Amino acid sequence: MQFVYNLVAIILVVLALPVFIVRLIREVGFGERLRQSFGFLRNEDLRPVARQNCVWLHAASVGEIVATSPILKELKRRMPDVPVMVSVVTATGYAMAKRIMPEADSIIFFPLDLPWLGISVIRRIRPGVFAMVETELWPNFLRAARSYRIPVVMVNGRISDKSVKRYRHLGRILQDMLDTITWFCMQSSIDAEYIVRLGADPSRVIITGNTKFDQTYTAVGEPEKKRLQSEFGLTGSFPILVAGSTHKGEEEAVLETFNKIKETYPAAKLILAPRDYLRVEEIQTLSEQAGLSAVRRTALNGQPDSKHDVVLLDTIGELGKIYSLGDIIFVGGSLVPTGGHNILEPAAHGKPILVGPHMFNFKETYALMSGKEACDTVQDAAELTEKTLFILEHEELRRQMGTNALRVIEDNRGAAGKSVSYIEAVYRKQANP
Repeated sequence: MQFVYNLVAIILVVLALPVFIVRLIREVGFGERLRQSFGFLRNEDLRPVARQNCVWLHAASVGEIVATSPILKELKRRMPDVPVMVSVVTATGYAMAKRIMPEADSIIFFPLDLPWLGISVIRRIRPGVFAMVETELWPNFLRAARSYRIPVVMVNGRISDKSVKRYRHLGRILQDMLDTITWFCMQSSIDAEYIVRLGADPSRVIITGNTKFDQTYTAVGEPEKKRLQSEFGLTGSFPILVAGSTHKGEEEAVLETFNKIKETYPAAKLILAPRDYLRVEEIQTLSEQAGLSAVRRTALNGQPDSKHDVVLLDTIGELGKIYSLGDIIFVGGSLVPTGGHNILEPAAHGKPILVGPHMFNFKETYALMSGKEACDTVQDAAELTEKTLFILEHEELRRQMGTNALRVIEDNRGAAGKSVSYIEAVYRKQANP
């Protein structure tokens, strides 16, 4: 099975070569990303961590980086003399890590899971412990970690329904990976059940909670909030709607809702943040077709201007703070069957939240927020309009939803501390056998 996996991995990389070449030509910075993905790591990136018994945190993309941020802060608080390296897979994850993780001693791109790469990179770095955030199971890399006796911990573990079905096809490879992991620190009882069902030893599975409840990088003080309002041309506007992490097929519903709201509230403004910021040009066209004037965040250049109706967020890492500007938040990936996105960021600002019916990737947090009446669900554009207007017309409801959201956040903090306890215990044991 390992041979088949490696053969498929090599074939996929070969087939992707034309795509790599195109992206090298068109995409700034892709060359460095590709170099690192093939194991050619820069000496300046490795110097602070290589062979210094570092803690290696691996987070695939933006969502995992958000979950990693409080873990990193807690690690630095408890183990200030231990260097910490963060690795990512995507360019957006790398940009996010650079933005919100000043505490990291090094940030790199994770090597492709080819047979020789994992062992080559681990040989150069020799971490004291490798901690994967959520579900980053890579057979060759974990096999290399096992061969060098590098302890592995899963933190903020999350297993989706799709992952359970997909991982089962790996057979013995999956069991080898699970046997390599010392502790499975899972977000919820559902995630714990799923990882055990896949083959994890129940005695090594712990429910530590979701570290995203502990994130603080999105905190916004009153001076910063006023500055952002001015920059976005929002001063004196009401209501301000924020639609975050939207996907293709959702923007039309958001724009339709916003047009209806402007009939009652002419001073309304919309901040629209697509999940893929490269779609901004397409969404700008949609806005114009809806009769709305839209401006890109990067085109504002810090110049206050309130003539536009819509601000299109085309930056990475700002959305968490931008939620603080909204009176009502819609979180995308949920009107279309994508599985939803992180609703804890707007909740941390005490905002009423609306989502679509497809929140299957965030079952626990969605159930928690819905159950505490901090989050409401809409089925389509018509219901999004109806419920948005209803919340706007009932100020006490709006305040209560925000208060409920903050209460849920406060009641569920502490996962980062619990996770770091297991990382630290494994690290100390490795350092002092």
